[in-house]
Amino acid sequence: MKQEQQIIGFDNSGGGSETFCSYNPANQSNNAYQFYKATADEVNHAVLKAAAAFQVYRKKSGVDKAKFLTSIADELLNTGDELVTVCSNETGLPAARIEGERVRTANQLKMFATLLTEGSWVDARIDTAIPDRTPIPKPDLRFIHIPLGPVVVFGASNFPLAFSVAGGDTVSALAAGCPVIVKAHPAHPATSAFIGKIIQKAAQITDMPDGVFSLLFDNGIDVGLQLVKHPLIKAVGFTGSFKAGKAIYDAAVSRPEPIPVYAEMGSTNPVFILPQAMKERGREIATAYSAAVTLGVGQFCTNPGMLIYQNTEQDFNESLKAAFEKTSGGVMLTPTILNAYKTGVQQHLATEGVEQLAQSGFQPEMEASNAIPVLLITNTNVFNNTPQLSEEIFGPTGIVISTSTKKEMLSIAENLSGHLTATVHGADEELMEYKELLDILEQRAGRVIINGFPTGVEVCNSMVHGGPYPSTTDSKTTSVGTAAIFRFTRPVCYQNVPQLLLPVALKNKNELNISRLINGVRTTKDII
Repeated sequence: MKQEQQIIGFDNSGGGSETFCSYNPANQSNNAYQFYKATADEVNHAVLKAAAAFQVYRKKSGVDKAKFLTSIADELLNTGDELVTVCSNETGLPAARIEGERVRTANQLKMFATLLTEGSWVDARIDTAIPDRTPIPKPDLRFIHIPLGPVVVFGASNFPLAFSVAGGDTVSALAAGCPVIVKAHPAHPATSAFIGKIIQKAAQITDMPDGVFSLLFDNGIDVGLQLVKHPLIKAVGFTGSFKAGKAIYDAAVSRPEPIPVYAEMGSTNPVFILPQAMKERGREIATAYSAAVTLGVGQFCTNPGMLIYQNTEQDFNESLKAAFEKTSGGVMLTPTILNAYKTGVQQHLATEGVEQLAQSGFQPEMEASNAIPVLLITNTNVFNNTPQLSEEIFGPTGIVISTSTKKEMLSIAENLSGHLTATVHGADEELMEYKELLDILEQRAGRVIINGFPTGVEVCNSMVHGGPYPSTTDSKTTSVGTAAIFRFTRPVCYQNVPQLLLPVALKNKNELNISRLINGVRTTKDII
């Protein structure tokens, strides 16, 4: 049994006495990795190191931070098959999925490195002084984004690489200039340790300050709560369930100094099918929807768990049923997630007016670790009067809601809470006819999709992975894409500050050659 310790800056620590093991959900047994739970002293030590590192790291140039992120990405790509094996044994995810996620994670690191190297993200704004303006002279004012301070990141269960130790929250915080302390997810601690060592090594070889990164282990809630409540922590990044995200948010805002929590808590991601699209390609949509719902055993926060259509084509339900019965279930990430899935489906089925439309034809050998996809169906009246039917069930299931009229379809949209995504399938001419639906959905979701499905979040500058509450705790932000960096910064204005004391991005001479807003004009020129 290999024992793993906390990573606290450039040091490792195993001061605790309580341990837990890495678990294999496929064969329902422990892996050969044991982890010490972080003690209160170790948590405090990690935070103190991060606070000290912040005073150095916040002054690092964009180029220096870019080298750090690139080093992490390069080492991640060069680790070979061991990482894939370790991760697969902890998550039940297939090797191909993990390989794809490894590349995505590395590309995300390099995307932020490119952002830092170019440098304009700081949004430098300069309004030069007009000392002879009457009746009041105008001062010299200069604006820039600066990092918040030490950040806590909670790894996600369903993306052990891309939303975990070196994932989007970590890389965007490091890019902003914030040291990061990651609370490893107990569903994949060995994977977390593997990646943590890569980041620790990259920090050392690129001359980052000791404490810029730490990784702590716990299979309970004590470490996480201590981190969130620590007075030196300035922000939190989280991806997971609504219950856990809301508890973290409540703890953070109840501090003597409240701090922001950027919690992505999932959603049911409604899909609307308009009549003409149904008539022209109903069978195609049914097949694609069934595949999207069951992709990765439904373990995506963008899983389209709600399908709304106008019941004009009588054979659509049969097409859905036939397509869904061809899907497959599989191993879920943890026994707890599997049990929650089964419970959620049974609670929906116990609701009067809800029936089972289809079930996957895949029948495992009654292994407790396997989830069987189930598709439910109800009508508008039942759905609108039963709020719990709109709540996410994390796993390979969806609920189909049939409507009789356009008005009914719009009533469902109007009653939606916040979601990460909303999708509409429609022919070109009817999309304009249903523009009212699109106007509603852009107020309910962070990403609106036409004639597609939300699974698959493109990592690029323009992506928004967020949405109104309860999908996230802050609808103004995204956890994917370069705009994620602004969660961990705040604007500062420098008034009449001498050139020698200004940040380099705000000096008259544009040494960084970045785009700046000078007296209302976007330019890369120096101020003369």
